[in-house]
Amino acid sequence: MPQNLEQNLSQYHIFHAVAQTGNISKAARELYISQPAISKAIRKLEDNLGMSLFVRNSRGVQLTEEGQILYQHTCSAFDALSAGEQELRRIHEFHLGHIRIGVSNTLCRFILVSYLKRFIEQYPHIKITIETQSSSHTLAMLEQQRIDIGLIARPQLQKSLAFLPVMEIEDIFAAAPSYLEHLRLREGSQADVFQSGNIMLLDKNNATRTYIDDYMSANQIEANNLLQVTTMDLLIEFARIGLGIGCVIREFIKEDLENGTLVEIKLGNPICKRTVGFAYRPSHTSKALESFINFCKTPLPYS
Repeated sequence: MPQNLEQNLSQYHIFHAVAQTGNISKAARELYISQPAISKAIRKLEDNLGMSLFVRNSRGVQLTEEGQILYQHTCSAFDALSAGEQELRRIHEFHLGHIRIGVSNTLCRFILVSYLKRFIEQYPHIKITIETQSSSHTLAMLEQQRIDIGLIARPQLQKSLAFLPVMEIEDIFAAAPSYLEHLRLREGSQADVFQSGNIMLLDKNNATRTYIDDYMSANQIEANNLLQVTTMDLLIEFARIGLGIGCVIREFIKEDLENGTLVEIKLGNPICKRTVGFAYRPSHTSKALESFINFCKTPLPYS
């Protein structure tokens, strides 16, 4: 804002009131300031602009041609300020706002949806935009300020980000009992399931795949028959129908493990658990985002 404009804002306010009332004494009563103060502010504004804004007469004051032009602009300016105040009151009253969330398909389906369902019930007027993509893309969008918050596995480097953990997840290999039985009949009970079985992993665009590849490499596990799947939903469903052994997240197949639809393949070294949570830039939080962050501090009903 230009310095002279900032200094003259109060003068423009006084000018606007005088122009509206057409009378200095009436403007003084409305603004709760003295008539001499009103006259002094008008003279100073006229001096700054180098022109007369009012013509004085017996009934009060009347705008000059230049004053009329300025009055039209002050009307627009003060109307805009009034509209801004009204919008802020509306946002406060109805908890309005907009939250842009980045998330992978897997975490959206199995975690975020549960949070959103309860959040929308409490804050129905907040607009939610979902950007579904890989976790690496979500991190990039956070840095570029294209989204407000992202649901991801805890990143290794998060200097500019705050991280709110919401749950731990554990990657396991699981298959349908019928698939394992057929595999044993065909290959023998002592066969290595990773070398003889159909191993199903998420595709290489997924952060989970990188994590599992690193685990398999570190533990010298090789898969001779590898099937890449685009989503966790499909991977779980393929395992259920007996297509192969899927690397899935334990928390997302809890019922399958309990009822025996899927059984876990025991590993010599279990895959380390990962922490999933919301990453955001703490220096760029709106009221709507703060409401969402505080809401998400309540854990999901996973046991």
